[in-house]
Amino acid sequence: MKISIKDISGKDQGELEVKFTMIENGKGTQAVHDAVTAYRAAQRSGTACTKNAGEVAGTNKKPWRQKGTGRARAGSFQSPLWVGGGVVFGPKPRDFSKKISKKTRALALRKALSARLQAGDVVVVDDLKLTSAKTKDFVNVISALSLTGTTLVISNGEENKNLTLASRNISYVEVTTSDTLNTYDVLRPDKLLFTKSAFEKVEARLTKE
Repeated sequence: MKISIKDISGKDQGELEVKFTMIENGKGTQAVHDAVTAYRAAQRSGTACTKNAGEVAGTNKKPWRQKGTGRARAGSFQSPLWVGGGVVFGPKPRDFSKKISKKTRALALRKALSARLQAGDVVVVDDLKLTSAKTKDFVNVISALSLTGTTLVISNGEENKNLTLASRNISYVEVTTSDTLNTYDVLRPDKLLFTKSAFEKVEARLTKE
């Protein structure tokens, strides 16, 4: 498969041959599910915590005597039945992360990127070196490339201060690098904008497997 390369003004600058083996059938669907589930699970902080009856501050003194008051028997101020008492089976800090193999992760990324390429949601530019850090200039680039909806910009990882500054105030644009790109990142936005060098780096990751 070949995809066209554009410059930041939207003009064609040639074509790029996709080097990794694309997936065109149902293979990899489960891997995508597993990778996205693992990614989202890892984002959970797992810090919710409640105190049980033994952890709630209080005294061991019996609230009132056992008999003769007309009230129900009570043995502790920390009882879960009382306001301010302990919580029964409440949440405790835990790790929600799930482990998946390297091969599964690579297969999921290859499947997701193949689907986005086949759908025409991937745009490749020769370079994204902006002359200024003005948001207006980057919005003009987005318009020239006909990118609508949410867009994920994937750079090659080299420092690009103007790109970082120009894109950070645009709510529908996010920037990441080819080294950290994952399956969830590929599937979430409406469009993917790669620099040529970033796309080649991702290809190198996928052809290693």
